[in-house]
Amino acid sequence: METSTKPRLQEQFRTVMRLHHYSIRTEKSYWYWIRYFIRFHQLRHPLELGAAEVNAFLTWLAVERQVAAATQNLALNALVFLYAKVLQQPLGQVGEVVRAKRSARIPCVLTHEEATALISRLRQPHQLLASLMYGAGLRVVEAARLRIKDMDFDRQVITIHDGKGAKDRTTLLPAPLITPLLERRERMFRAWKQQDRFYHAPVSLPFALRRKYPNAGRSFEWQWLFPSTGLCTDEDGQIVRHHLHVSAIQKAVRHAVRQSNLRKSASCHTFRHSFATELLRRGSDIRTVQTLLGHADIRTTQIYTHVLGQGFAGVVSPLG
Repeated sequence: METSTKPRLQEQFRTVMRLHHYSIRTEKSYWYWIRYFIRFHQLRHPLELGAAEVNAFLTWLAVERQVAAATQNLALNALVFLYAKVLQQPLGQVGEVVRAKRSARIPCVLTHEEATALISRLRQPHQLLASLMYGAGLRVVEAARLRIKDMDFDRQVITIHDGKGAKDRTTLLPAPLITPLLERRERMFRAWKQQDRFYHAPVSLPFALRRKYPNAGRSFEWQWLFPSTGLCTDEDGQIVRHHLHVSAIQKAVRHAVRQSNLRKSASCHTFRHSFATELLRRGSDIRTVQTLLGHADIRTTQIYTHVLGQGFAGVVSPLG
């Protein structure tokens, strides 16, 4: 049954996802859980299933697979989207689901000295990418997706487009990075102006922008700040250049951590955690930090006060 219905269902799903301007990462994640749901119910089509079957699947994830709360919520969101937007049959109440336990873990953070030492072990362009993650609080995918037009050197501001939750925001452009970023932009501009072969292929563009502005992919402003060395095809089959793959950045950081004397399980996201913690340590207002990070809820930002031990209301240990 999957052979006959899967291509049709997947095509419908992809069309609706892109109509609502969801990111490719979200599209892949949602489709993964939709396929998982279908397989869990012996390849029956979702139209033959409903709220009771969704309840059973989510409960099984929590009880048998023991997934994290965020994972269970992602699976639920994928199925709610499938039924409400693709199949036009909203689920309504799915009943009492056994919820996965949300663990309250304090994130791993680096001191300023540890962060800069780790960054110095990286080669370019990964060193500059890690500097942006630590100096501007960027997620790794946000750093990889930066375009030339996103850097405002006069105001020292970076604009993040289509961040987590499809939200835009602005954040700091660290002063020490202005010179290396300007040098990088100048090298790219010279090569682009001279019609270097590297720039013969247009860059990938979001959603319908490439149809609305067919020449934007070849303009300098839309060039990726950290382009990939290879080419790929977009949804229309056009040969384009994408940004540096996130996995390549993560691999470089993992290698640097292994080669260092750190006794911490640091990753790319640790730089973002360290950015927030360091700002709070230096006295920045938590609301400002929330804005820079793009957190919708202040409670998400407050976890960093626990890292610093600032949530104890002046209580002093009996030992002094």
